[in-house]
Amino acid sequence: MTKLAQATSVDQLCIDTVRTLAMDAVERANSGHPGTAMALAPLAYVLWQRHLRYNPANPEWFGRDRFVLSAGHACMLLYATLHLTGYDLSLDDLKQFRQWGSRTPGHSEHGLTPGVEATTGPLGQGVGNAVGMALAEAHLAQLFNRPGHAIVEHCTYFLASDGDLMEGVSHEACSLAGHLKLGRLIGIYDDNRITIDGTTDLTFSDDTARRFESYGWHVERVADGNDLGALDAALAAARRVADRPSLVIVRTHIGYGSPHKQDTPEAHGAPLGADEVKLTKQRLGWPSLEPFHVPEEALAHWRRVRERGARLEAEWTERHAAYRRAFPELAAELERRLAGRLPEGWEAGLPVFTPKDAQATRAASGKVLNAIAPKLPELIGGSADLAGSTNIVFKDGGDVAAGRWGGRNVHFGVREHAMGAILNGLALHGGVRPVGSTFLIFSDYMRPSIRLAALCDLPVIYVFSHDSIGLGEDGPTHQPIEQLASLRAIPHLAVVRPADPAETVEAWRAAVLHTGGPVALILTRQKVGVIDRAKYAPANGLRLGAYVLADAPAGKPAVVLLASGSEVELALAAYERLAAAGIAARVVSVPSLEWFANQPPEYRDAVLPPTVRARLAVEAAGPQPWYRWVGDGGAVVAIERFGASAPYQRIYQEFGLTVENVARRAKELLGP
Repeated sequence: MTKLAQATSVDQLCIDTVRTLAMDAVERANSGHPGTAMALAPLAYVLWQRHLRYNPANPEWFGRDRFVLSAGHACMLLYATLHLTGYDLSLDDLKQFRQWGSRTPGHSEHGLTPGVEATTGPLGQGVGNAVGMALAEAHLAQLFNRPGHAIVEHCTYFLASDGDLMEGVSHEACSLAGHLKLGRLIGIYDDNRITIDGTTDLTFSDDTARRFESYGWHVERVADGNDLGALDAALAAARRVADRPSLVIVRTHIGYGSPHKQDTPEAHGAPLGADEVKLTKQRLGWPSLEPFHVPEEALAHWRRVRERGARLEAEWTERHAAYRRAFPELAAELERRLAGRLPEGWEAGLPVFTPKDAQATRAASGKVLNAIAPKLPELIGGSADLAGSTNIVFKDGGDVAAGRWGGRNVHFGVREHAMGAILNGLALHGGVRPVGSTFLIFSDYMRPSIRLAALCDLPVIYVFSHDSIGLGEDGPTHQPIEQLASLRAIPHLAVVRPADPAETVEAWRAAVLHTGGPVALILTRQKVGVIDRAKYAPANGLRLGAYVLADAPAGKPAVVLLASGSEVELALAAYERLAAAGIAARVVSVPSLEWFANQPPEYRDAVLPPTVRARLAVEAAGPQPWYRWVGDGGAVVAIERFGASAPYQRIYQEFGLTVENVARRAKELLGP
């Protein structure tokens, strides 16, 4: 076993307290990952005692450094450290590890546990989150700092495992971080050479140091993860490097101290077992075999950081007060952004589209964005190398580049995975409102990060264009079929598919106002007409998720036609055809099934009368989300196969998405 180098007896006691708490919590839960926490206890001790700037009494202090545990399975390392340093996380909370209603879930969750900066678990996502946080810091620093008043100057740390670095999202994110030269980003790589299936040489022979150097990162190496002096020196050197991100590679031994399970997969994803826990404590020279024993000397030593944290925050608060006196307008604007308050009058100047303004909703979206962008400077983002197609370009906003982080246009490159995770990091940091865009079909690459954004209720705005078979000739590889249903299945994600340019204006308005999680705007490539709002209902019904666009005489329809996006045009034309045939119909535009589902039952029944069983939904996508709304007496005109390469008009015709077919199916629902 490697000896603990350069550690005093109290250092050793503090470190082993983390190890034993991790062992005991996993053992009590009969579930979890003890080995990584045991291996990294010295790293956590050095980082949280000597380097990380934080205040346990105020986890939300803006001037703090950020720490992201990308290796979320090692969450007991973080929970133990948070408890020992004095965050509002009790020993009883640790005893409830992985239990119902506890604040110590099996993978750390932002917003649930004080001091947890990001929800991690899916490997690699936390690395991308950290890149986003570092980008937000660099962006705000360039906008708000002034000579002698560096009010934004914190670092972002992440802790990654072998698995994090195998996942493609970390490659993409770290490549972009190196390109942007984010010097306040410091990664720590736990090189323990063990995965669930065995040693990493089964699958992983990368030269990680050279790989990160090729990205443009500075690399430090620590040969022994128990060497406190080497850890201290490497972290200090990384913080001194200001012109590029840094990676500290730390060689550790998973399950350190365990006589039989150190350096084995058995220490990774399962309890050590009662006998092994006893033997490990004895080998470490631990003073008690009682579970969750925390020596008073260790707790007192750990909690010395509370005084340091209070001092650091007080110093920052004093600097911030001087900043407010010197630059009151800048200070007020930064405070507004951090609080998430919208400026007065931000909606003024939104475009108004008339029936003469037929265009793709992606084109309308770009016009709306640039109408609100000057009044919402917190909006920042871009596309995965598709800005010209998605129209997410901030005119006169400047490009984000190395040394020029104050721009608004982020060129993510062909990196949808990274873009999704970085957007989450931007949102988690605060002070910015991130926007990311690509084709709807490529949302599949982003799904893990979209899901995490929804899980955390992050205010990310996604813009997905090329929303259906309407993109035409690119064919089935690019034509989304199942993506709408897939995204709608994610809790807390609002999927909004506007019918025309007027609804697109309202979609952006609603997205900016939305505070309950991420919003995905789903937009067309092909032109659509602007619905005549003098004849039909106004577009502001979009905020309700669904609204009556066109109605039967006296509001008594025999059949209800529901549609979203470009298919609303088909429904309206079928409505007119049915009216000419003497059939009373209603058209309901349904831009967001999620927002409609959240309306009171009285409103939903007013839009979809329970007595009208003849309901026909129309959408150029998979039918699954619509069955709830059409009921037993209804039907869906949709697509249950992949698309085809042809002009979009021909594809719509071949797939039965025509006025004639919609009208015919509606008549069939009414019977003979």
